[in-house]
Amino acid sequence: MKLTTAIAVTGMAAALLTAPALAQDVRPDDVTQDRKDIRQDRRDLRRDRRDIREDRREIRQDTKDIRGDRRDLREDRRELAADRKAGDKDAVKNDLKDIREDRKDLKSDIKDRRADAKDLRRDRRDRRQDRRDLHNDRKDLKADQAAK
Repeated sequence: MKLTTAIAVTGMAAALLTAPALAQDVRPDDVTQDRKDIRQDRRDLRRDRRDIREDRREIRQDTKDIRGDRRDLREDRRELAADRKAGDKDAVKNDLKDIREDRKDLKSDIKDRRADAKDLRRDRRDRRQDRRDLHNDRKDLKADQAAK
């Protein structure tokens, strides 16, 4: 009985003695590292915001290009109809060639816009993650400063 009491008391004393040591386990370099992490997260956040702005700009430009390509395609189709009506075979041949080129342009612009939209989604996801990281790093810094 005395032996188990002694072990229990010794274990309790050890727990009481190590608890303050665990709380004081915050080193000054933890705080500086937290500050560095916060600075890096801010930089990442700025970079992501800039990327988002660029992606939006590229999407707008691609949309304008698509509209222009569709306009050119409609114009070429009208010319083709007029040339067929007039019976001008050389002009019909050239109009068909123009329509093929305009279709290729349109297809590539649509592909570019899709890729830019995908980049935009990826950058938004990165921005969200960087916001979370920044929030968590600020929380860690606050906890480290409070534990000092």
